Amino acid sequence: MSPQATTALCSCISATPKPFGGRSGRNTFYTAEIVPFMLTCMDQFSPISNVRCMSNRRVFLRASIAAALVSIMDIGIAHAGDTGDALDVSSMTLTFEDAFDNLSISAWGPGTRWISHTPWNGDFGGARFSDPSGDFPFAIQDGMLRITAARDSKGLWRSGLIASVDEHGNGFSQQYGYFEMRARLPDGPGVWPAFWLIGKDRSKATAEIDVIEYYGDKPGAYSSTVHVWHRDGRHDSAFSRVNVFSTASPADLHTYGVKIDSDFIRMYFDGNLVWKTKIPPEHRQPMYMLIDLGIVDGISKMAAADPSFMFVDYVRAYQFK
Repeated sequence: MSPQATTALCSCISATPKPFGGRSGRNTFYTAEIVPFMLTCMDQFSPISNVRCMSNRRVFLRASIAAALVSIMDIGIAHAGDTGDALDVSSMTLTFEDAFDNLSISAWGPGTRWISHTPWNGDFGGARFSDPSGDFPFAIQDGMLRITAARDSKGLWRSGLIASVDEHGNGFSQQYGYFEMRARLPDGPGVWPAFWLIGKDRSKATAEIDVIEYYGDKPGAYSSTVHVWHRDGRHDSAFSRVNVFSTASPADLHTYGVKIDSDFIRMYFDGNLVWKTKIPPEHRQPMYMLIDLGIVDGISKMAAADPSFMFVDYVRAYQFK
């Protein structure tokens, strides 16, 4: 393939960014195979500047590598069309489903399907995640979960997050299988909805899969990332930007899914494979689900619509038979 920008099969960029907040360390990006037409990225020999790396839901990473060396980590990517790429949930067992016919969300549990905070009690972005109270930030509307982001009486942003395990690890998690959300996303500057997974064992590293992060001020595509956050500060990541919203609207109902097995992590949009990457060893463990309507910190949040809404039709998980 010629060394230039492409919208066909291509490799994700490898860089060594320095995170905000003073945390530094060697950051190696996994090479990812991209399914044709769904993704636009740069070939590894193209000049890059101001590469923006996606967040681990706590901080933004940025890198300016105009004069830096770009390195690619070869991790043995399979070819598009390999066995396992097709999505067939009829051959799997449904292990989790919330169609949001009613709310089962509490601040910290126990006894509810979801809690309204990260299990480690960490907020991120420009909004604080609130305990459920009345119809804020969670309500049932038109048979779907409505998550609201709005300013409070002091002008501070508040919003909602749900996690399928609590601070003690109780709740739903699963090693391998397929995880899916069907949702309508808000659009416009400042909004940052996401569906993501975290590994239960964070003792040595945090395994994270961002199935979708949608930045409303960057319409046309959403971001999808596989992270390993090491305790010594290193960060390994495979990243893609999935260009689907030029022909589809994020405000319409779409499915966003990830299939995980012992070899690969595969991402899906409306049941179609959009990209895949070799599974890092840290991701071979039970993972739990999180959904949130974040607000981007900084100038963008000043332009966010108040209120903003995210609608989730269902969340499902399947296990291989």
